[in-house]
Amino acid sequence: MQQDDPQITLITPAAPIAARTHGGRAKCLQRLVRLDLPVPRTVALSFDAVHAIAAGDMPDLDALLALLGDSAPLCVRPSSEEPDWGGPRAILNIGMTEARRAALAPRIGEAAAARLYLRFVQAYAVDVARLDADIFDDVSDDPAEGLKEALAAYEDEAEEPFPQNPTVQLAEVLRSMARAWEGTTARLLRTAKGAPADAGLGLVVQEMVIGLGRGECGSGVMQLVDSATGARQITGRYLSQSQGRDALSGGADALYLERDPRGPSLEELAPEAFAQLKEYTALMRTRLRQEMQAEFTIENGRLYLLDGVRVARNARAAVGIAVALAQDGIIPREEALMRVEPRALNELLHRQVDPEAPRDVLARGIAASPGAASGRIVFTSSEAQASHARGEPCVLVRRETSSEDVRGMHAAVAVLTERGGMTSHAAVIGRGIGLPCVVGASEMRFQTGKRQLTAPDGRVLREGDEITVDGTNGEILMGRAPLLDAGEDDSFRVLMEWADETRDLAIRANADTPTDALVARNFKAQGIGLCRTEHMFFEEGRLRVMREMIFANSSTDRAAALERLLPMQREDFADLFRIMQGQPVCIRLFDPPLHEFLPSDRAGHRELAEALDLPLSQVTRRVEALGEYNPMLGMRGVRLGITVPEIYEMQVRAIFEATLLVAGEGVEIVPEIMIPLVSASREVELVKARVDAVAAAVRSETGQAFDFRLGVMVETPRAALRAGDIAPQVSFLSYGTNDLTQMTYGLSRDDAGRFMSEYVRQGVYPEDPFHSLDTDGVGELLSIGAERGRAAHPGLTLSICGEHGGNPESIAFCRTAGFDYVSCSPFRVPVARLAAAQHAVRDKIG
Repeated sequence: MQQDDPQITLITPAAPIAARTHGGRAKCLQRLVRLDLPVPRTVALSFDAVHAIAAGDMPDLDALLALLGDSAPLCVRPSSEEPDWGGPRAILNIGMTEARRAALAPRIGEAAAARLYLRFVQAYAVDVARLDADIFDDVSDDPAEGLKEALAAYEDEAEEPFPQNPTVQLAEVLRSMARAWEGTTARLLRTAKGAPADAGLGLVVQEMVIGLGRGECGSGVMQLVDSATGARQITGRYLSQSQGRDALSGGADALYLERDPRGPSLEELAPEAFAQLKEYTALMRTRLRQEMQAEFTIENGRLYLLDGVRVARNARAAVGIAVALAQDGIIPREEALMRVEPRALNELLHRQVDPEAPRDVLARGIAASPGAASGRIVFTSSEAQASHARGEPCVLVRRETSSEDVRGMHAAVAVLTERGGMTSHAAVIGRGIGLPCVVGASEMRFQTGKRQLTAPDGRVLREGDEITVDGTNGEILMGRAPLLDAGEDDSFRVLMEWADETRDLAIRANADTPTDALVARNFKAQGIGLCRTEHMFFEEGRLRVMREMIFANSSTDRAAALERLLPMQREDFADLFRIMQGQPVCIRLFDPPLHEFLPSDRAGHRELAEALDLPLSQVTRRVEALGEYNPMLGMRGVRLGITVPEIYEMQVRAIFEATLLVAGEGVEIVPEIMIPLVSASREVELVKARVDAVAAAVRSETGQAFDFRLGVMVETPRAALRAGDIAPQVSFLSYGTNDLTQMTYGLSRDDAGRFMSEYVRQGVYPEDPFHSLDTDGVGELLSIGAERGRAAHPGLTLSICGEHGGNPESIAFCRTAGFDYVSCSPFRVPVARLAAAQHAVRDKIG
């Protein structure tokens, strides 16, 4: 075996080692060697060599040991391509035998030598021989006595003496670790972390620096940042007379690294070693261009670096670290942008369950809106509003939500539903208002009539019981879980500024209320890409007027009822225009079917009959007449605007009057009016004629000029295919990919969550198409529509306003297809801004 053998090689500056062939740990150790840092001699085994060992082909271990010498025990550590993919547990002190214990005792002491041997016996028994750890439960605390008892327990359980040949020991350790990596459990664990199922494992065999002895000996870890915040501070611990990472679990005996008023420190105990350690860790940061954690051992006052690993970090720390490295000139800004996972920003923008806290998981569902919150269970929107009025946090539990639940959702701290998927009503509204939400929790039994939930394990929860909804991980937890606060800071703002300087795709927000608009503006959205006006009609006073309009018998009576809503709508739109300060605001005209504004039960019918002073029979007949077998494909959107035109006429008048109102206040805006659910160009012609007529009337009445842009929300496959007919009549096409996906697949976006995970698991779909845009099927419709629309109208503006607009993978498609902007929930705007910047960087560097 040669030093430059690509399969098994001594780590030297010139050795043929790469992360893709030997793993990240081996490559990092080579970099430390190149920096001339004090790393013990180490041999790296490649992925191919480890795979061969798992198959029974053991290399020449005598030759391997010759590269290391025989003066010290060895340790073996895993080296996967990405550290996050894990690997088998490290084994220390390989080569400890009765003979080596006797040889070491005069140098380090009888007790220390016995401890080394005992530690290896226990690790070998459990991790290599696969014996039960409890055979050592009664082993004495005295090292010498404990060693005798452990050897006896091993021999009794394994039915053979503990191996005394170091070569045999090493062979069994390597075989065990190689086979563990290729086992089913390990494969499932690493694929869950994003690793390929066939990912390779390297191993590193390193001389042990013992960390036990008569002088100052011990081990510890050091890093220069806080893993929770990214703040620059020395973090870590040191434990005298210890090995590996013992210091992290050393309790009261572990020392701080630098001087600390809370207790003794390594800086006081061994100032020279501490100064070296600080210098080496800083050098690693600069030369490896990464915040690193150094694992070190001190032996008789001399410092050794055993390993360097990328500092573990949460999202907030990841942002802080990337920005600091760029500001210090260690990496360029573009690389800093690429080092932060866009979805991880959700952790900064919402409270999260403390990852270190124990979790009592009741059930799981679809993680529909990130963040976490705790509150008492309520089953209706009115109860949520009452709870909010009392100042009591509550979780709104519904089979599924509808438009009439919006006020209750605003009052709750979280939402839990039995049905639904990523684009169901609860999910979309939850993401829009930053409300933690888990949908599709169908493994729980929802008995809303009895006011109770039953968990899969049989536990029953009743109204008033406290739960925690973790919308980031899709879990429902029992009781009040410890939460971590959101973590926006200066580093976050700097990163977002860099993203805005880099990206070439505009990002707008979906916002229905002034509160939504303020959030969007705070997150630097470049306007509102979708304002769903129907949510403005569910307040108590407005709902009654809507119901009067629905029961009106003539166009004149409908217009008279809607006249009372006009000033309310005008002020709604004026508020949005004021908040957005001249940035574009795209208002979707009324979309839902009218039955959503009517009660569905007998008691509600009676209340409505009383309120409208009508016979109950008349109310019941009208409700039944408006019923539809499939209301999502029925009389809604533009179909309603054509058959009940008074609604759209009132809305566009309110938009135009609001435009003139804020213009008088110094806010210049060109409102965008969007027609929903179009499938034929004639629909656009009819609505456009009425919009133009209202615009002319308002100009004539006020004597003031104003501009507006008219567009279409493309939600049907036919509208995408006939975009060439529609485009010449409008200024923009905005794709509502939620409904477009639903219609393209023939899937209910509210019900698909029941089976979607199974479909993805079995490879029917690569991903939930309501979560990540289907670039093959739905994407082809987008591309066809974009091409045909722009051919007919070269200046046409194209965008996506469905929830896919906040999905990083979908944003890549939009850039490639030549879209002008994407619009997403306000809290997803930073995610979209960063994702768009990353795609621009990728294009720049090829």
